[in-house]
Amino acid sequence: MATQHSPFRVNVRDLVNRPGEMREAHLSVPVAAQMGEGLVAVREGAELDLDLRFESVHEGILVSADVDAVAEGECGRCLIDIALPVRVEFQELFAYHSGEAFEVEVQDDHVDLEPLIRDAVVLSLPFQPVCRPDCPGLDPMTGVRLADHPELVTHEHRDPRWAALAGFQASEDQGTDVASEADQQRD
Repeated sequence: MATQHSPFRVNVRDLVNRPGEMREAHLSVPVAAQMGEGLVAVREGAELDLDLRFESVHEGILVSADVDAVAEGECGRCLIDIALPVRVEFQELFAYHSGEAFEVEVQDDHVDLEPLIRDAVVLSLPFQPVCRPDCPGLDPMTGVRLADHPELVTHEHRDPRWAALAGFQASEDQGTDVASEADQQRD
């Protein structure tokens, strides 16, 4: 939860109850606690660049945000260290006090952006990040990174559990033979 001194807590006193007024801001905010728990995350101490627009409307303060950061971690296929750009956008209405429990509100002439930014960043992180889209991963027998040894990359890697089925092949007329044998047995 953000404290009174949180950089994510922005004063909007100049916009409260002034529909039609607007203000823009650019902030660089250090991440106080890691955002994300998977293979990649925006690490503690990383910078979040925030481009913000605050608009006063009759119901409250409409906040539009563009958030840029860098997530660090490891490739889900070959396990090397990677850094991925993170860019998220969101828009949220901070309502004037309405008494509804699940609504985000303007509180003490401030809006708290931290939960919204955290949710947007974490949800944008890939579940299985890769260093590049065609990353071949690791060799299943040796554990060698295949991108470093392209001579080892073959498309003939077969799971040894399927070896017993390797000799079986379906023929095109096999299906009709089975059907005609079934017809002969009925006659």
